[in-house]
Amino acid sequence: MTTIQSIIEKSTTLGVIGLGYVGLPLAVEKAKAGYQTIGFDIQNSKVNMVNQGKNYIGDVVNEDLSNLVAEGLLKATTDFSEVAQADCVSICVPTPLDEHQQPDISYVKSSVEKLVPYLHKDMLIVLESTTYPGTTEEIIKPILESSGLKCGQDFYLAFSPERVDPGNLIYKTKNTPKVVGGVTAKCTEVAATLYENILEAPVHKVSSPAIAEMEKILENTYRNVNIGLINELAILCEKMKINIWEVIEAAKSKPYGFQAFYPGPGLGGHCIPLDPYYLSWKAREYGFHTSMIESSMMINDRMPEYCAERVSKILNKQKKPINGSKILVLGVAYKQDIDDFRESPAIKVINELEKEGAEVNFYDPFVKKYLFKDKIKYGESLLTKKIINDADIVIITTAHTNVDYELVCQNAEVIFDTKNVLKDKVKRSNIELL
Repeated sequence: MTTIQSIIEKSTTLGVIGLGYVGLPLAVEKAKAGYQTIGFDIQNSKVNMVNQGKNYIGDVVNEDLSNLVAEGLLKATTDFSEVAQADCVSICVPTPLDEHQQPDISYVKSSVEKLVPYLHKDMLIVLESTTYPGTTEEIIKPILESSGLKCGQDFYLAFSPERVDPGNLIYKTKNTPKVVGGVTAKCTEVAATLYENILEAPVHKVSSPAIAEMEKILENTYRNVNIGLINELAILCEKMKINIWEVIEAAKSKPYGFQAFYPGPGLGGHCIPLDPYYLSWKAREYGFHTSMIESSMMINDRMPEYCAERVSKILNKQKKPINGSKILVLGVAYKQDIDDFRESPAIKVINELEKEGAEVNFYDPFVKKYLFKDKIKYGESLLTKKIINDADIVIITTAHTNVDYELVCQNAEVIFDTKNVLKDKVKRSNIELL
């Protein structure tokens, strides 16, 4: 039976390497589509939770996970030898930056190297982890072919970028269009068939993995550049005493040619702050300098420091030094109404304030503690009148919707709102906007 036939007939076993924000939702959708699915992860805690039907990812429905595990359609393991049972494997492991802001694809390489002993005839391997153009063909393909099997003939290899947007109430893994680029036309066909039988969304085929890798970088670099533009304008508008938020609302009234982006304390999450670094690093291989992209990165990377400077100026108006001041930060998740604090700009703002000697406390209804530079920082479990009163300044760094902002406004001495949460209350004398 061919791979395509087995996919269509759902007689094939699917695997997902990496059970994080991308991998677990994908594994759940594969199992919901009726496939026997095995999830692989190096963390025993994640594997145990999955096998107990306990969810730890916000975008996964608890009942879906528990039901799939109970039905025997989904299981997790740390035993990589079980990948031999899978005919189609998706790799969804982290691709962070190293200490020199260069791509770290060690997790990808390690996963592929572990696959080699179990690679078998007609097996499909799909990389979903965001990376620089060329990774699939220049790094993954040679490792897999060291098995003696030939890509496009004995096994199939493709890149299909993840498009997970944590907390998005409309677009989830199941209904977000998928881009697929295989090393050969047959590789693309097999990979596209897999996603067409799992998702309720169109599958867009491209001519190569490099096209698919570059389009993912384009998606997030596009946002990075435009956010960098609006952050720079926000800094200028503050100097000119112009409300940038009102400027954006006015620009939005144009029905064509403008898409609204908003300023903030910086960029967070795993993709938007990191992906442009992948592209600029790869561009140097071709002697090309991505000047516009790098400029936006510099602006966005500086926003936490700028916010700390604004806090210092606001405190100065109150005749208070930042050194020794008590500061309450509202929100450390990188976006509203989720518990994900990866690359969160709020945490970087806290770090900048603490470097200046401030006593910083935080409240986040979704995040009770976080790890930053090997140190755990605990937040307040409840937002109370006393906690707000005790602060010399309150900073809103995440626009969570389930925070009592009226309580904050009534009891805070001064508020620095970096997310325009208090737009309806800006006439109050104790509120300053980014």
